[in-house]
Amino acid sequence: MYPGTWALQTPDKPALVMAGSGRTLTYAELDDRSLRLARHLRAAGLRVGDVVAMISDNRPETYEVYWAVMRSGLYVTAVNSHLSAAEASYIVRDCGAKALVVSAALADTVAGLDVDVAERLAYGGEVPGYADYGAALAAAGDEPLPEQPHGDDLLYSSGTTGRPKGIKPPLPAIAVDEPGYLYPAVFGKVYGFGQDTVYLSPAPVYHAAPLRFMGAVHSAGGTVVMMERFDAEGALAAIERYGATHAQMVPTMFVRMLKLPDDVRERYDVSTLRCVVHAAAPCPVDVKRRMIDWMGPVIEEYYASTEANGSTMIDSTTWLEHPGSVGRPLLGIPHIVAEDGRELPPGEVGAIYFEREVRNFSYHNDDAKTSAAEHPDHPNWTTVGDLGYLDEEGFLYLTDRKAFVIISGGVNIYPQEIEDLFTLHPAVGDIAVIGVPDEDMGERVVAFVEPAPGAEPGEGLAAELTAYARERIAHFKVPQEFHFRDDLPRTPTGKMVKGRLRDLYATL
Repeated sequence: MYPGTWALQTPDKPALVMAGSGRTLTYAELDDRSLRLARHLRAAGLRVGDVVAMISDNRPETYEVYWAVMRSGLYVTAVNSHLSAAEASYIVRDCGAKALVVSAALADTVAGLDVDVAERLAYGGEVPGYADYGAALAAAGDEPLPEQPHGDDLLYSSGTTGRPKGIKPPLPAIAVDEPGYLYPAVFGKVYGFGQDTVYLSPAPVYHAAPLRFMGAVHSAGGTVVMMERFDAEGALAAIERYGATHAQMVPTMFVRMLKLPDDVRERYDVSTLRCVVHAAAPCPVDVKRRMIDWMGPVIEEYYASTEANGSTMIDSTTWLEHPGSVGRPLLGIPHIVAEDGRELPPGEVGAIYFEREVRNFSYHNDDAKTSAAEHPDHPNWTTVGDLGYLDEEGFLYLTDRKAFVIISGGVNIYPQEIEDLFTLHPAVGDIAVIGVPDEDMGERVVAFVEPAPGAEPGEGLAAELTAYARERIAHFKVPQEFHFRDDLPRTPTGKMVKGRLRDLYATL
């Protein structure tokens, strides 16, 4: 299904509502406007397999662009709106965009772009060098398209450990109104998306999970409630106001909500929720347990990647029996692999590979990275660099990213374990743990901490946190240094950009 299906059945139903402003886009409007944009892009010379880049804040037009692409056999590259102009330029150039659609709210970033794209449109206001989006749609006409081959996304990794990588799947061999597209077919079915779904999306639309899941909700004929930006109390208010049945969040959002005063959290009715999905980053056990205690057994987790090379899932009831697990396979078969390529037995930590019938992605313009993601003996086994282990029952547990592991005195230390320990400490607003060079041990453990409101940074707090850790984890894992900062470089989707912290440490 796609918006055109629902425009015929429920034309006046909201396809998308902005949580703050209440601005609404109906299915009839979404179908008409995405059709007109598709016609405009075709008239501009774009053909199947070409790329449309989009740089936008959260607003309804993003899904007009999304569905114009999906009904035209094109790719959409949603660019992180928090990037600098130079970083955004790299992605627009690398993806080979034939068209660029931007929001006037990001005019400063857009003005600094160094790209060669002839077809440029801007919505939300005037942007020098860009044609008016609304005028282009009005002139395009609403005649049906002769064909509507299904498009896809070409998204870029967060780049937490290096330059972003473009992930390019093959285009689906179906029309836009045919079943079989991965996200509605798999995740939409698993989480029960339907016409009665009211899906709260508090994350930036450029991120893979919200972009794809909101599209899956539209495929099912539900209503998306998109927050302009995440705010802990605002999310609770939106759940109550719109009667949200589903939501997707990341663990840092859980932490922000749990740290609200009790009377604030209890002020809002969240009983309409049937499913709160979380992913994108590991969730500390204590955080998840408290969320289940608060909201009930509606917390669902999946582990996947932008590459979509495989995934697992786990519901609340099963998780309480296997705390810390990210579940059993949903897509692909997981294998744990040693550095020499051997498959490891249950309980041993190694690289997580997923086995699929065929490799389903490639890194755009980077054959070397594509090859590096493949197992040397099993080309249809691929990894994105995460580490973990399987238990005897086949449940997967994450330990950390391979690039983040600290090797001290020949022993592997996983920063995630240490970060999880401090997540709900009352004096810690946020924390990141890295390894830095050490002449004796190879590396030593260093923590960067964003103090919670009211906590006083300094030697006293460092001593308190050290004592707290020494009572709970092995002493060799306890950070040897604590550095306090007003904020830490976490992306809006919850991932810590540790490369910036390593650069910062080098200047201390």
